[in-house]
Parts: sequence; C-alpha cells; structure tokens
Amino acid sequence: LYPWRTIERNVALPLEIMGLSKAEQAARIKRTLDLVNLSGFEQKYPWQLSGGMQQRASIARALAFDADLLLMDEPFGALDEIVRDHLNEQLLELWDRTNKTICFVTHSIPEAVYLSTRIIVMSPRPGRVSDVIESTLPKKRPLDIRETPEFLAIAVRVRDGLRAGHSYED
Repeated sequence: LYPWRTIERNVALPLEIMGLSKAEQAARIKRTLDLVNLSGFEQKYPWQLSGGMQQRASIARALAFDADLLLMDEPFGALDEIVRDHLNEQLLELWDRTNKTICFVTHSIPEAVYLSTRIIVMSPRPGRVSDVIESTLPKKRPLDIRETPEFLAIAVRVRDGLRAGHSYED
C-alpha cells in the first residue's frame, strides 16, 4: 500500500491503470472493501490501520482487479497468531464467496493445512516439488478443526515432506 494514498485510492490504483470509468471504479472499490470488511475506512491512510486491516486492504486491491488467480506470498507472516487466525478465517470466507483460485505461500504448516485444498510441498535449494497433498478436510473449516486427527495427519505428512528435503548443514 502506498502511504500517501487513502485506502480508497490504493484500491483504485489498478482500476486507474486499467482505465476504468470513475463510476466503475467506485462500484468495484465499494464491493471489494465490503468483501474484506473495510467499509467505513475508505478515507483512512494505511498508517492509520492495524497490520491486519492493511493486509485486508491489500487483498481488496488485488480483488478489485478481478483476476481469476490471487497470488499471496506470505501475506500474514508478520502478524501475531490471533490476527493471523482471524485473517485465515476471513480468507476462507472470501474464497467461498468469490470462488477465486488462491495460490498461498507460507512457511507455517498449520496455516498451509488450514487454508488449502491442495498443498504443494517444496524442497529447498533448488526448489522442487517434493509432494502434492490433496486435503480431505471439509470446505467449511472452523479454527478448532486444527485439533482433529484428520488435520494433524495432513500436518504430519507436510512436515515429513519438508524434513525429507531439508539439510541442516546449508
């Protein structure tokens, strides 16, 4: 997010670049800010929002572009666990409402298992796919699903895949 632009203007940036009319920009901005629960914060600047709200504003900007694929590279990595849990829940709700494909990169095994329908486990240097895990968890997932045997079994498989390709001497 650009600190000199309001949340509304940050979300509008890709729409301005696309050359959309002011009316279409306004409609998309409203729709995406509603989707990420940031209505009422349009005239705030990023520095006036919490870290979690800033992440939601970034997601709104990506959604406003209306791409079929959302790429998210460790978007919640710098947030505390409580905020991260909340945003994970919101991301699943957003996925359910928009049906967008989301490619989510994380170093957190619980986050990967909680958010994914398919987990791609990568080996370090050189990065190669070492396992592809199809999740058997239901699409609707409360946070406490992380304590179930099914969740833990997937997490163990992810951890085993990471350990198999990891060298502690590098």
